[in-house]
Amino acid sequence: MPTLPEELGRFLPRARRRLAALEVSPRLEQIGRVVQVGDGVATVSGLPDARLDELLVLANGTRGLAVSLEPDRLGCILLGSQAGLGAGSAVRCSGEEACVPVGESLLGRVVDALGAPLDGGAMLEGERSAPVERPAPSVFERDLVSRPLLTGITVIDATIPLGRGQRELLIGDRQTGKTAIAVDTILNQRESGVICVYAAIGQKDSTVNGVVEALRRHGSLRHSVVVVAGASAPPGAQWLAPYSACSIAEYFRDRGQDALLVIDDLTKHAAVYRQLSLLLRDPPGREAYPGDIFHIHARLLERAARLGAACGGGSLTAMPIAETQAGNLAAYIPTNLISITDGQIYLEPKLFYEGQKPAVNVGKSVSRVGGKTQAPAMTRLAESLRLEYSQFLELEVFSRFGAMVDERTHGAIEHGRRLRALLIQPQFDPLRLSEQVALLLALQERVLDALPVERVDAFRTEARRWLSDEPSGVRGRIEQTGELSDEDRAALLGALRALAGPLAAPSGRD
Repeated sequence: MPTLPEELGRFLPRARRRLAALEVSPRLEQIGRVVQVGDGVATVSGLPDARLDELLVLANGTRGLAVSLEPDRLGCILLGSQAGLGAGSAVRCSGEEACVPVGESLLGRVVDALGAPLDGGAMLEGERSAPVERPAPSVFERDLVSRPLLTGITVIDATIPLGRGQRELLIGDRQTGKTAIAVDTILNQRESGVICVYAAIGQKDSTVNGVVEALRRHGSLRHSVVVVAGASAPPGAQWLAPYSACSIAEYFRDRGQDALLVIDDLTKHAAVYRQLSLLLRDPPGREAYPGDIFHIHARLLERAARLGAACGGGSLTAMPIAETQAGNLAAYIPTNLISITDGQIYLEPKLFYEGQKPAVNVGKSVSRVGGKTQAPAMTRLAESLRLEYSQFLELEVFSRFGAMVDERTHGAIEHGRRLRALLIQPQFDPLRLSEQVALLLALQERVLDALPVERVDAFRTEARRWLSDEPSGVRGRIEQTGELSDEDRAALLGALRALAGPLAAPSGRD
């Protein structure tokens, strides 16, 4: 057994060689001090060379983000716990900007605003780190939005279609089904190749867990990334989360893939930013929001785009969510977001409480881009749908007063009731393009008019079953081409009429 002098004799030469190979040079490092800390923000002095949006490292290891610079001090938002910090605590510059890991390894994972895992899994090792703040693609890098993004929800795909690279706002009062529509849209991308990133901002843990469980149960978590900054997270993390989620989605877009970013929701994000700004003594503006509240959302949502072929041809579709109070679309934050995005899907509380789910108000919803991407078969079948539905709603209100209506008006009302029943759709059950085309064909050809309203749902189930078992390939041709040929139309219409026959017959109890 070697003695201690022998061990030292072998170790010291190796240690001397390693020390000689080290390049030792002086390094200047500024150490600042915390002047004031509390409520997720800190005021720091003694760092004159700090840059805007630079990461700072505080004495307890928590990182902060420099967001306001003054001649003698700076304001930073804390991205972690402030436990153990107080006036006089040391702060130093890191020389780095806020980054998040990106790559294929994030698929199926739940992470925080800086990419740390929250699902109990292994630490993430992304292919690289991407800054959370990036400039939006220039006009020359963008291309026209030309491909559809199907949500699987008939009322949206038929009347408010979306395109890949679009920014579509989901807006409505609390508890009207905004998150449900976003989750169904993610579920419908299981076979489309679209990578989905869901950012939860200020949400309750139970709500986030419900979304994650729904994605896992329906097999959609494997092509999704969930970024969480819940209600219990520091305000700084909640402010940073949508930018981090956007950087993760941009990684897939820049590789030529299609990505969908859901931000749930920007109303809470605006409230958090207002809180941080007021704590940092920034001048308040309308409704106490800082003057740049429009800018922080515009610079985020402008990053959604479809890139040209020279830049890879990928796309990033943004679906931000905003909450209204008592249906007030003219409030400050909703009007800002409506002006930034390419359209909005408005969910009305009255429709929700009447059982019309999803509670989409077709008249107040619009898609300024996606109509150009709609499948030709869907375009032909749904071109008059909005007008028919609006006319039905007016006639129905008129008939409620007990007025006598003629046969034509009565027929329009009955047709409208079947249209409304067709647009009701359960959650977690998105429809394929071929299934939506079949149902709209049945509506257009008045096949549903022979059915009692309460049997429309049963007809939908039978039609979907027939399409899945149909051997001639009608379903596949519609899915691949988006077209409905004359032969396929005739075959599909004959099958729909045959399915409607038994359901139209009176039951033994009638």
